Formats: sequence, C-alpha cells, structure tokens
Amino acid sequence: MGVGRMKHATLCRAGLSIAAVTLLTSMTACSPSGGSEGGSGSGGSGAFGKGGDGDPRLSPLAALRTAERSTEGADSAKVESSTTMGSMMSMTADGALGWGDGLTGTLTITYTGGTMADTMRRMGTTSMEARYLPDAYYARMGDTFARQAGGKHWIKYAYDDLESLGGSSGAYLKDQMQNTTPNQSVKLLLASGDVRKVGTERVRGQRTTHYSGTVDVADLAEKNSGLDRGRLDDLRKTLEQAGVTTETVDIWVDDRDLLVKKVEKGETTAGAYTQTAYYSDYGTKVSAEVPPASDTADFSALLEQQGTGAGS
Repeated sequence: MGVGRMKHATLCRAGLSIAAVTLLTSMTACSPSGGSEGGSGSGGSGAFGKGGDGDPRLSPLAALRTAERSTEGADSAKVESSTTMGSMMSMTADGALGWGDGLTGTLTITYTGGTMADTMRRMGTTSMEARYLPDAYYARMGDTFARQAGGKHWIKYAYDDLESLGGSSGAYLKDQMQNTTPNQSVKLLLASGDVRKVGTERVRGQRTTHYSGTVDVADLAEKNSGLDRGRLDDLRKTLEQAGVTTETVDIWVDDRDLLVKKVEKGETTAGAYTQTAYYSDYGTKVSAEVPPASDTADFSALLEQQGTGAGS
C-alpha cells in the first residue's frame, strides 16, 4: 500500500472510530434522567408532592422518583452538554432529543480539544452532526472522510451491529438504546443506593434542588440491562480494564420536578472524565430524518473495506 493510500485508510479508520466513540460518549452525556428499578411503582406526584420544592417531608429517593416520572413523561428536551476525558478529548453537544417512542433527535457535536480534535482537524472539520433514530445512529463526517468512503458523508450504525464495536460493551449499549429511554442520570442515583440532598441552588436563574451520590458502574450495569451473566462478566472486565469503577453523579431538579442540569465525574485509564449537561424546553418538537441512502455508508461495510476486524 502506498503512503498516500495508507494515510487515507488511516483517516477513514479514524473517522469510523471517532463516530463510534461519539455515539458512546454523547449518549451518556446527553441522557436527561431515568427509570428506576422498582421506582415507577412507588407512588405518583400526588403521593410525594413536589420534589423540586425541597419539601422537608420528602426523602431524596421519593423526590427523585417523582422527578424521574415527570422528566420521562415530558418526552423531549433541548440539550447542551460538554464532555472531557483526559488528554483524549473534549467535546460539546447541542440539539434536541426525544424519547417518547424510541430515541430520536439531532445533535451538533464539536470536538474542542485533545487528540481526537487533532484527528478531526486532519479530516477537515471538528464538528459532526449526529442523528438518533429508533433503530440506528447516523454520524455526518466531513468532505475529507467522504473522499475515502466512496463519496459518502454519513456513517450508519445500526443498533443490531453495535456488538461489533466491542463485544460486551457493544451489547450493553445496544440493550440500553433499545430498552430504556435516554433518562440515565436520575436512574444512576436511584440505582446507587447512595443519594443525598445537597441543598437549594439556582441554575441559569431557576430555583432548583441539588442531589448527589456515588455509583458503582458495574453494579449499575447489572441492575439495568437485559444482558446474561456471561455478557455482564465481560462488561465488568472491560470497565475494570478501562479504569472505570465508580463515578459521582450530581443532578439539579426544578420546581416542576424536571431535570435541568447533571454532572458526572469519574476516572479512566485515559484520565479523569467530566460530563455536564443542561436541559430546557421540555416537550419541544424533535425531528430526525434518515440521511439519503446515496450519501450513507454502513459501518459494518466500511469495516470490511478497511480490513478491520469486527471487534476492533
């Protein structure tokens, strides 16, 4: 293979990898809140009152269950998020997501620093558009990538193919995408068994109640997925190899019991990571169209063309 062709193939593989990593990180960063194990059957808003009101009669778990139901029932929201992970990357995401009938929505994702931003610059852009539909995720790459992918700008990641992204990790992601709404932050706290009310604070001018807790990531995966024991054991090993064991989760809930901010922090072998997201305009209209087939390349087909193993 000539030097030029090798360089082009390397950029194409890098584009595939970046789009895949973006799927993983942006979904975590942009998940507003979540269903809890046994939480939905614990009573309605009438039983608990307003969690965001800071009612002293409410336990943190009761208030969070109310917030979980209110946020999930809102079906959609505008999202602004930022993510950093050691020296590997920093990125922002901005757009809207809906979860009323499968995950849908569009985000503009921009790499602002780290080695992944450097790689994106070599491909001619530091931003990509991400579209989420109930059966697949689409990432729009730049013109440089398209020239190495048969002139096609979009990469399609069918959720059925996610296992090829990394075995048990891909299987877990597929399970979460297909079987839960994108409401993970409240879910994290409810499943952790470690929740405390920090106090009342203002977030972007809104009065909110701040809750915090520490999560064992592997235990959470076991509680909130349909994976069998073998897959869960593999996922636990993958998390341990990545240096991911626990993370702290902070959320802020407004007077309507809706999540308005969340922060997750932890450690990985790539360095410390932090994810911060803000949510607004609940119930906003969300749309995401399937990109033109003529401008879309399938992830699995591109892997074969690049001679890359499915588990890479």
